Amino acid sequence: MKGLQAYQRVNTQTSITDADPHKLIQLLYNGALERINMAKARMQAKDYESKGKLIGKAIEIIGGLRSFLDFEKGGDLAARLEGLYDYMERALLEASARNDMAKLDEVANLLRSVKEGWDGIREEAVAQAG
Repeated sequence: MKGLQAYQRVNTQTSITDADPHKLIQLLYNGALERINMAKARMQAKDYESKGKLIGKAIEIIGGLRSFLDFEKGGDLAARLEGLYDYMERALLEASARNDMAKLDEVANLLRSVKEGWDGIREEAVAQAG
């Protein structure tokens, strides 16, 4: 098990090192979704300590996504995303406090929707960066 975890850490570090800015945001979305799914499993197993830690990590990741917002270039879209990220963070806190699986699902669905849009502009974003 420890070997697998070490491999995953190295693989993740390599992915981050090799990532362009667009890919880095994709990795953050994936990481937040993964933590939420893991938190759901821990909630079902009644492992509330691990659930809380995983939800905390998801909140940190969403905070990281928020820090990437460019209000000069993004204008109204950046402002809307900031509001959505704020809502997601508060909803995750509520889900953790109340062990509310439906709230976790709601945030995961919101993240997936935003991620799909982000994934859809990959070629355009890479072309602009290059």
